[in-house]
Amino acid sequence: MQARSRVRAPTAVRVVSSIEARAREDRAIARALRLLERRILGQGACLGDVATCSAFFRMRLGGEGREHFEVAFLDTRHRLLAVERLFSGSIDGAEVHPRIVVQRALALNAAAVLLAHNHPSGHAEPSEADRVLTTRLKAALGLVDIRLLDHFVVTAGDAISMAARGLI
Repeated sequence: MQARSRVRAPTAVRVVSSIEARAREDRAIARALRLLERRILGQGACLGDVATCSAFFRMRLGGEGREHFEVAFLDTRHRLLAVERLFSGSIDGAEVHPRIVVQRALALNAAAVLLAHNHPSGHAEPSEADRVLTTRLKAALGLVDIRLLDHFVVTAGDAISMAARGLI
């Protein structure tokens, strides 16, 4: 009887296959999130309460490793027209341009918006920069009669409503 020897794949092959497997998993997760999003809050869904909005944005942004800024565009009855990720940044910030937010809101004929961004650090407390940005965006949107309803700061475990805290 001959002893069987185990032949192992070179380390580089194992690393590449694990990277490929991770990429496949990430694509599957992204597809599942899109399906869940459509079922829970499809186009025309009403985003009228803080709990629903918090859960919605936590699902979209909570697990991200970089900071992202998203806007939910709403009609006059606060029904969802679209949600778009307008800006992405690094681990501790994203540059947001009010002009772009206003342009997209006008293009979608939105009457109101909800803002959300994540804090990859896990600390959901709004920073001074978050407060300043919210004030600037509210003023810019107000010039074209679009209401800023809320701005959520999201982590994997929490979502803070700036409106509920009286910061809008």
